[in-house]
Amino acid sequence: MLSFIGLGLYDERSITIRGRDALADADRAFAEWYTSRLAGTDLETLEATHDIEIKVRDRAGVEQTPEPILDAAEGGQAAFLTAGDTMISTTHVDLRLRAEDRGIDTQVIHGTTAQTAASSLTGLQNYRFGKATTLPFEETHGGVPDSVVETVDANRERDLHTLVYLDIDGANERFLTGDVAADLLADPLDDPLGVVVGQAGSDRPTVRADRLTALAEESFGEPLHLLLVPGELHPIERDALSALAGAPTID
Repeated sequence: MLSFIGLGLYDERSITIRGRDALADADRAFAEWYTSRLAGTDLETLEATHDIEIKVRDRAGVEQTPEPILDAAEGGQAAFLTAGDTMISTTHVDLRLRAEDRGIDTQVIHGTTAQTAASSLTGLQNYRFGKATTLPFEETHGGVPDSVVETVDANRERDLHTLVYLDIDGANERFLTGDVAADLLADPLDDPLGVVVGQAGSDRPTVRADRLTALAEESFGEPLHLLLVPGELHPIERDALSALAGAPTID
């Protein structure tokens, strides 16, 4: 059996009870931190909390050489762990299909996602989010990729909100922050209202709304950060951003 377990958003306590029970039943546990990260804990704490050794695999170790994971699942109970929800990344769908091809039973145990947390913390209505996008570090593409701007513009034309995931450089432990993201996007997007969410899933998350140029001058604490670019706001959404995120009055 190969159990895909989402660990939730922030620390070792974010896992669901069902996920905790499945991890307790596992003989071997594997994890990847390249798509997201539990910023409120570390590997040692996670292992101690759940009383199991966790082998962290890099992208190549999951996508190109998944045999150790599959072999463990074929011969016993194996757990594959990720932050957030375990099936958000297509990499993990591919791993599940490889397991099915080998006749290995699989199950998916969901965790809270960044998108649902962003909607819940900001008051922006979940059904009004359009296509999401990821903003990479500036040096990766020599600036902001056209695809990011095009995604946000297309959503705004349809009065939809955009969730912008911010890049993670796991090899160097770097995280793109909300202020840097706001600065990168302010000019290409003509300085719209933006919302930065930080430390989602923690006891004291950060939620701040303002023009991107203003957000670029602020600090939002420890990672992980998300940036949202709202479309046309419903009156309740406008009130929520004012009350929950300190948004100024913007027509």
